[in-house]
Amino acid sequence: MNKRILLKISGESLMGSLNYGIDVSTINKISNEIKNVYNKKYQICLIIGGGNIFRGIKGASEGIDRSTSDYMGMLATVMNALSLQSSLEKINVPTRVQSAITMSQIAEPYIRRRAIRHLERNRIVIFAAGTGNPFFSTDTAATLRASELDCKLIIKATKVNGIYNKDPQTNKDAKLIKNITYSDVINKNLKVMDLTAISLAKDTNIPIFITNIFKKNSLINVLNHKGSYSKIS
Repeated sequence: MNKRILLKISGESLMGSLNYGIDVSTINKISNEIKNVYNKKYQICLIIGGGNIFRGIKGASEGIDRSTSDYMGMLATVMNALSLQSSLEKINVPTRVQSAITMSQIAEPYIRRRAIRHLERNRIVIFAAGTGNPFFSTDTAATLRASELDCKLIIKATKVNGIYNKDPQTNKDAKLIKNITYSDVINKNLKVMDLTAISLAKDTNIPIFITNIFKKNSLINVLNHKGSYSKIS
């Protein structure tokens, strides 16, 4: 049975109650949730967004050209990856950071075969710097790495329980959509992940689960088909 999975964590979730940056207590909580999964003998790939530090599109709208601002966003994901690596290793979870942009002093370059070797040796591999290309989000990077490394599923851990039929923050009667097809997400232009990521997941037939990283045991619950989550397949 393939127990290799990919966890995509939004950069915003690392802020906790801060307006930007990294909240140490929050990142430690997330690390403990990841360790619960690791202890169940799953091989874990990790990708973290960079929205807590830098928003590429926001930078572009303020006069920085899009390619440059996207590269700045990739560097933000490297900072997040290193902070999560430090937090995980403090609780005795072995990790390696692999970067799509070469920075040999702080991270390995992304090499698929080496990443697989780390996973087989029970190390968590944290992929930083997205795909290494501007105009591609960390959502797309997550689906790309999951496809390359033959992961059986993707869990996108965010600040909401899943996909709703309307905005749950403004509509008390919003209902959680438990199951939805890739095509419905694309056709309805749902903003849960960017459409390039959804299209690639559809092509490689990797299911995507959306859940709330701040609910205790949410990651384990998804893997056991319990709790609140949405499944795209």
